[in-house]
Amino acid sequence: MQVSQAVKDLTEDVIRFRRALHQIPELGLTEFKTKEYLLRQLQSFGINEIYPILETGLVVVFRSDVPGKTLAFRTDIDGLPIKEETGIDFASTHEGRMHACGHDGHMATMLGFAKYLANHPEAIQGTIVLIFQPAEEGPGGAQLLIDEGVLRDFAVEKIVGLHVFPDFPEGVIACRKGPMMARNGEINITIHGASAHGAQPQQGSDAILAAAAVIQGLHSVISRNISPLSSGVITFGKIHGGDAENIIPGKVVLNGTMRAFEDEIYETMTQRITVLAEEIAKGYGCRAEVDFQHLYRVVDNDTEMVDILAEVVGDSYLETPPYMLAEDFSMYQKEIPGVFFFVGIRNEDKGYTYPLHSNKMNFDEKNLLQGIECYVRLIPALNDTKGAAE
Repeated sequence: MQVSQAVKDLTEDVIRFRRALHQIPELGLTEFKTKEYLLRQLQSFGINEIYPILETGLVVVFRSDVPGKTLAFRTDIDGLPIKEETGIDFASTHEGRMHACGHDGHMATMLGFAKYLANHPEAIQGTIVLIFQPAEEGPGGAQLLIDEGVLRDFAVEKIVGLHVFPDFPEGVIACRKGPMMARNGEINITIHGASAHGAQPQQGSDAILAAAAVIQGLHSVISRNISPLSSGVITFGKIHGGDAENIIPGKVVLNGTMRAFEDEIYETMTQRITVLAEEIAKGYGCRAEVDFQHLYRVVDNDTEMVDILAEVVGDSYLETPPYMLAEDFSMYQKEIPGVFFFVGIRNEDKGYTYPLHSNKMNFDEKNLLQGIECYVRLIPALNDTKGAAE
């Protein structure tokens, strides 16, 4: 996709934005320095309508006399609790915090887009709403902003978002119709047993043994309770129990994640996890307490909007396979039509191959110009009611 000269002119700004933001990562709902930086830059563009939302979010509005839809573009702004090991000279200055999921790049893209619109008001049709959203990584800032009225108060009709993605090479814009990213939830299981001396196991109920059996048993949900033609995943990434090697513990806590592309499959998984965990624990003389935290829904791309995206991107467009990753952009799509797409950043020659959430994840900022170019092109394309009718 050919980037226009007007967008190329933003290169130095975009690099500066991204590298400044990369140094100040903050966790969800605590992005105070990030908000201050974003606000200063937006004000420097001469933008009149900037509104705070929650404590750390911002909404920017551009209006035009040219009739058109109200289109929203969204970026996430939070970082992750990861110790950075990239070795770059603009590394995080916040110990144990890192922009390891590209949100610094997303913000830089949005700032570049905002500056473009401020400098090129002729590009605006209808109303453009830019959403700087906190807490994508948790606890789910999209729903919090929806509850605050961000879509209702600004009468948003359609929404667009993007994510830098190291699975695809530089220059690629990837998307797909319908489900693209999974619905997800957290699984929390507490196994209650009876403590005893390790040399006298018959006097207790071994919560560790029961927990091991529960973990093994729950993996049968995927292979035996859902169709082989459907997809789901259950992973336990954290287990805690016991205080000493010769004591049978009375409690073990399991923490995991579950994902699916279909609500019916997701509900089946929750039901079977509950039944199996409780019954398996009983078989070991223990009791299982099962709790779920249901998080984001399926990223479900609007068919018409994907067609429009593919058309404006041209030869750079690639249909992505679905991913079991989750994104709270899906919460906006529950309310209004939306499209979420990937911007390729993989460059093996430069070593930009590390996955999202890696402590070495990095990319070339020139790829962010692809995102800005997409946004600019989507304004007239999404307002083309004739094309939509066809």
